[in-house]
Amino acid sequence: MTAQPSPVSEIVAARRPTRKDAARNYDALLAAAREAFAEHGAEASLEDIARRAGVGIGTLYRNFPTRRHLFETVYADEVNTLVRVAEEVADREPWEALTAWLDRFADYMVTKRAVREALNDETEIFAACRTSMYGAGTPLLERAQRAGEARTDMDFTDLLRMVAGITATSFDDDAQRRRVMSIALDGVRTKV
Repeated sequence: MTAQPSPVSEIVAARRPTRKDAARNYDALLAAAREAFAEHGAEASLEDIARRAGVGIGTLYRNFPTRRHLFETVYADEVNTLVRVAEEVADREPWEALTAWLDRFADYMVTKRAVREALNDETEIFAACRTSMYGAGTPLLERAQRAGEARTDMDFTDLLRMVAGITATSFDDDAQRRRVMSIALDGVRTKV
């Protein structure tokens, strides 16, 4: 399966500094922001994010002049990761590839909820992210459908809404979330 071009990968690449030390700080800030947003939502402290990244607040603002810029970049980076995961799993068996990607998608939904609180769905970044995500995931579902391993009476939007609904629920732990996801995916998989 050949990967589709990803509009969001261009956005992510354009925002990342080229100097090695600056790129290292940028990456550390993104990782810290992702973690902070997952824990505290959109209200996560920028000072805490800088501290977690091991940089000063000035470095955070140099890379992300506004809170909105940070939210958009974290969101785009998460979607870019989903695109890469689709490429990485593409050579697996169809059902295994689809479920591996959906597992990563479920993790992404935690960050998306936090970022969604702060951003408008109609921004350019959201449109590029949606295009990239659908371009990465749709071929995985279609391949599983052609192989007779996934229901053909559903489309990728149906699948994403199901997974998004599951991830919107609170669970006792990750094991319970994975178990519930597995039960739901049993309804997607055809009996072979």
